[in-house]
Amino acid sequence: MPSNVVNKLGAWVRFLVQSNRPNGNGNGDARAHRKRQQFFTRKDAGMQYQRRQFLTAMGAVAAGGSALPAIAAENNGLVEPVHRVANSSAGVLHAAKPLDRALQMAREALDSCRANINDYTAILVKRENVGGTIGEQEFMYTKIRNRKVASGRVVQPLSVYIQFLKPTTVKGREVIYVEGQNNGNLVAHEGGFKGKFLPTVTIPPDGMLAMRGQRYPMTEVGIENLIVKLIERGETARKYPDVTCEFRRNARVKDRVCTVLQVTQPTRRPELIFYQAQIFIDDQLKVPVRYVAYDWPRRAGDPLQVIEEYTYLNLKTNVGLTDADFDPRNQAYSFYS
Repeated sequence: MPSNVVNKLGAWVRFLVQSNRPNGNGNGDARAHRKRQQFFTRKDAGMQYQRRQFLTAMGAVAAGGSALPAIAAENNGLVEPVHRVANSSAGVLHAAKPLDRALQMAREALDSCRANINDYTAILVKRENVGGTIGEQEFMYTKIRNRKVASGRVVQPLSVYIQFLKPTTVKGREVIYVEGQNNGNLVAHEGGFKGKFLPTVTIPPDGMLAMRGQRYPMTEVGIENLIVKLIERGETARKYPDVTCEFRRNARVKDRVCTVLQVTQPTRRPELIFYQAQIFIDDQLKVPVRYVAYDWPRRAGDPLQVIEEYTYLNLKTNVGLTDADFDPRNQAYSFYS
């Protein structure tokens, strides 16, 4: 038992013995009795406070660190987990030029993606600020086949299938885009009640209808395109000496262990997109599985507002997708049913 605990117990016992000693009349001292009552009242209050501290501390230990902004979506079993980053300084990676190290990691991720990932499926969770309004989180089941180039020629076009899972306003919507097909257009149809009456349409991916409520056209979807965009933004940021970059290990996105790159750009400039961004690099797959960017706060201490947020859950690579997975006539789809 620790010495400080032994000392406190000894003092408590001595107090009890002295306070129960009879006085000259042979009766217990009433003043001592009142002191004992005050003593135990203080002890009870102290123990309650210590118990609250203990439960709070245990909650922090169980959480494993501070939680980054989380998405809660419980319908249909679609729940994005809390994204945690280790608080311990042991998890921080230090580098002489952190932003250069971050760019190196991004280029390695791009090389790994192009060399080792042919296709993948995932639940993409997306939230964007469009026209000053932060939209709802959208959950989409995605099938993506990466573009492959050999001898300067595209031998496998970028191919994308998306089925919207929630919210209910878009549930059931399906979209297909295949690079070089359908005159460069995407094929789409609505789900739910609207889908029973509205026909399947072929529209430009960057047209007004396709871009409604979107920050980027469908031609820029996918992990490889995300990495390319992050490299471009990193090259711009490294020009400015006040830009900082921090690394933290042992973060998690659901059951995936990640390294987090947090880039902060304190000075608002026309060519910079965000105040702060966090990129979660999957330690095993070596590619980003979550990216979130925040706007500059209006006042110091204000909570950060999301500009854009993309998380790839249940990512499965090289599953063997075929042309049929990107064919609107596929009987498993509802484009023409």
